[in-house]
Amino acid sequence: MIRFFNHLRHFLILGVYFLFSGGSFAQTDKQTEEKINHIINQLTLEEKVALCHAQSKFSVPGVGRLGIPEIWMSDGPHGVRAEISWDSWDYAGWTNDSITAFPALTCLAASFNPEIAKDYGKAVGEEALYRKKDILLGPGVNIYRTPLNGRNFEYMGEDPVLSSTLVVPYIQGLQSNGVAACLKHFVANNQEHQRMSVDVEMPERALREIYLPAFKAAVQEANVWSIMSAYNQFRGQYCSHNEYLVNDILKGEWGFDGALITDWGAAHDSKQAALYGLDIEMGTGTNGFTYSAKDHYENYYLAGAFKELLKKGEVPEEVLDDKVRRVLRLMYRTSMNKERGYGSINTKSHHEVARKIGQEGIVLLQNEDNFFPLDPNTSLHIAVIGDNATRMMTKGGGSSELKPEFEVSPLQGLQERFTNANITYARGYSAGPPVYEQIIPTTLDQDSLKRAAIDLAKQADIVLFIGGLNKNHQQDCEGGDRLSYKLPYHQEELIDAISKVNKNTGVVIISGNAVETEWSSNVKGILQGWYLGSETGHALSDIISGDVNPSGKLPFTFPVKLKDNPAHHYDQLSYPGDGTTVNYKEGILVGYRWHDTKKITPKYAFGYGLSYTKFDINSISINKKSFQKEEEIKVTCSLTNIGETTGSEVVQVYVGKPKSKVERALKELKSFQKVSVNKGETKELTLSINAQDLKYYDTNQKAWVLEEGEYYIYVGNASNNITKRMKVTITDKIN
Repeated sequence: MIRFFNHLRHFLILGVYFLFSGGSFAQTDKQTEEKINHIINQLTLEEKVALCHAQSKFSVPGVGRLGIPEIWMSDGPHGVRAEISWDSWDYAGWTNDSITAFPALTCLAASFNPEIAKDYGKAVGEEALYRKKDILLGPGVNIYRTPLNGRNFEYMGEDPVLSSTLVVPYIQGLQSNGVAACLKHFVANNQEHQRMSVDVEMPERALREIYLPAFKAAVQEANVWSIMSAYNQFRGQYCSHNEYLVNDILKGEWGFDGALITDWGAAHDSKQAALYGLDIEMGTGTNGFTYSAKDHYENYYLAGAFKELLKKGEVPEEVLDDKVRRVLRLMYRTSMNKERGYGSINTKSHHEVARKIGQEGIVLLQNEDNFFPLDPNTSLHIAVIGDNATRMMTKGGGSSELKPEFEVSPLQGLQERFTNANITYARGYSAGPPVYEQIIPTTLDQDSLKRAAIDLAKQADIVLFIGGLNKNHQQDCEGGDRLSYKLPYHQEELIDAISKVNKNTGVVIISGNAVETEWSSNVKGILQGWYLGSETGHALSDIISGDVNPSGKLPFTFPVKLKDNPAHHYDQLSYPGDGTTVNYKEGILVGYRWHDTKKITPKYAFGYGLSYTKFDINSISINKKSFQKEEEIKVTCSLTNIGETTGSEVVQVYVGKPKSKVERALKELKSFQKVSVNKGETKELTLSINAQDLKYYDTNQKAWVLEEGEYYIYVGNASNNITKRMKVTITDKIN
């Protein structure tokens, strides 16, 4: 009984908070809230419960007698998925559901550009609206913890400030169409291995400082309308109905007023789902026997069993009403939004946005002897080698796979741009067909493919090896992690063999993850090419030809070897877990924080990326040396393009606290700005940091605390390339 009233009190407090705070209800005015309450009073218990669970694979029922429409969802962090059948995972076979495939979110993260993030969200939202979708299942902001995570390509890197800065405009752009973003996966879905059951243990500071900030920014800055739970457990409770994560933090501390939606099949208990904040249940497997096929959605945890709990009084109806209120609020923002338009799909502007994101995200990792760019007017023989030069990368990968109207392959893009060159192609190796659930061995003779590629390389003036990972199971793919940090399909041996017969070799890595690059000293140039969607070949050729100057920066660290990554430094319990639990032993020292603090040299650092021009960051200063706790630190500098071509640079500001009372990383990203500068031009920049952004989470006080004392401000263009370090003091004393 005490537990019953505690939960009732929780929901009453939330109601009072929203009524009088004037905060999170900003996008549903008082009149709309009154309409929602009026509807709730007209609904039967059965109708209310029906709003809390699926009626098909991707929809939630409305209430026909009251004119309340259904809610329709689609996968789509980087494009709207092809239409799925009503009651199975088969594709519906429509001929009018082809879309624009946008680059995967690792590429967006590598752009370090909030403006293009908003354009991305707006464009993909327009396509979702045209397809009559109310919720787009994305974006994803799970932190990049290990390069083996099969789903890293869907996320925004290893740094919480970078992810937070980009996810807010993405959501704002998407939701400006009257289509809800469904931010995912809340929280700690940082591996696909045993994702359905693994119990994540991590220190509270790691949770608060690393894994939650992007979710918090999405709620409090972007007012995201829905959130998808993670599959895994967190400290012994499944994330779909986790009392601490959902009731205490998401809906309590942060004041989230939207709907929490399960990942498909992520609910496990009716009473916990009812009491611990789950609003909409999707995808739960049913046995098909207890109920007829027509009614088997009644088998869901928030369906028939939920009704029984309500009727018995084990769950107060106020709990149900809170869920229904959130669902109706979601409807008023989407399917019942009278102001939203009709959207558009496969437009020229969408293709341009996709291409622009690719251009800005591609990272130049290595460029010996100025191998890149290649002269677009060259008549030389260019040998293109590699399975990824022709493989369609929008297929596979799990739920984010797409059906684009077109996908320009890297080979096609090169052929279209380098019209005077003699471009030839050899596959070099076979990765087999796109597969999701299992590896299908190829029937092709790998030795013959390798020999043919080497023979072609001997004849060519230039070799472009286009390899990396793909969307097959146990690569960049949902449902399983990579088995090795190395390139698959013996690509390393092939690269080494090619480089022995042709010293003029460059490599394009197509992947959403870091890969081992022991072979890098044998080639002249390396581009990190990501998964670029419909305009893949064009975006790559724009960079390779020099039509566009590369400006991407790595959103995560490339360790030299896997053991250099903090998740892999410890034992099996740290990754992949002992079969039951995974323990984040590295705590807050994720990615570059680990490399910096432990003095482990990365192969390619977070924030790193080369250019075809050269920049000078100079005249760096701060507005003063001592700051009170509420003041803003302003870092000013001049950025000069001292090279021969227009380009963009990302100025990055990190902050560190020496001699701290608690464990700290050497430095942490706190601000960045991407700027385009013409040849010979100088631009003056100001980057701001609020002293409040320097807080750490005090686990004893259960509060954010700003420590007084000395801090270092680092300014540079990569986490390991700092131009200047400056000391400041944070104090309570009045200057």
